[in-house]
Amino acid sequence: MESRQTPFRPDPPEQAPDLDLRPGQPLRGSMARWLQQCPHCGYSAPDIGRAHPAAAEAVAAAPFRALIADSTHPPLARRFLAWAHVLEETGALHAAAEATLHAAWVADDLNRADLASAWRQDAVALWRSGPSLDAEQTVRVIDALRRSGAWQDAANTVEILAATNPPEAVAQVVALERRLIAGQDAGRHTLASALPPPARRPHVAHQQIARRGGGNSGGFWARLRRMFRGS
Repeated sequence: MESRQTPFRPDPPEQAPDLDLRPGQPLRGSMARWLQQCPHCGYSAPDIGRAHPAAAEAVAAAPFRALIADSTHPPLARRFLAWAHVLEETGALHAAAEATLHAAWVADDLNRADLASAWRQDAVALWRSGPSLDAEQTVRVIDALRRSGAWQDAANTVEILAATNPPEAVAQVVALERRLIAGQDAGRHTLASALPPPARRPHVAHQQIARRGGGNSGGFWARLRRMFRGS
């Protein structure tokens, strides 16, 4: 079956991203347009016309059907979780973590702290189950742990990362995360709180979401580093 879908062409955000790289406004408020969803089978992806070869099997299976039918979860969050499920089933664990984090962002907007915390924990598990994380990806794990109130795990991960002598921009974010964890602050904070003024420039990293089946989170930071250099 066919369905008509509108391509998403995001405008660059005008505000700094959060520490977990959720983009600032106006891109921040456009999440309902980040994924397409088939009205017949429920398959979700940035472009449902370019499905992974194994997606059909994942979509037809009982766990996927149960996920999209779960009315206890917000509809938009289910769309991201459906995409995350397909990615996980096809082995793209870091991309699945990214999509699961996006579901947590939906929960944030709906003041569903319980769901946001659970989905951040799920995202962390997916990140840690995939290939080795680089320093920038580990910062996002730390932020997810902090935002979900996993204080000891967050603190331990901060110290492990700090001991690796990470790049300067990462070290500045790690220093802020350490202070927030010590104060048991589970709130939202932006990169502009940790980095020099260039971090306030528009964040254009969201384009990575639609690449390589969701992309890897390192791509977000590569774009941010280019912005910090003024390129």
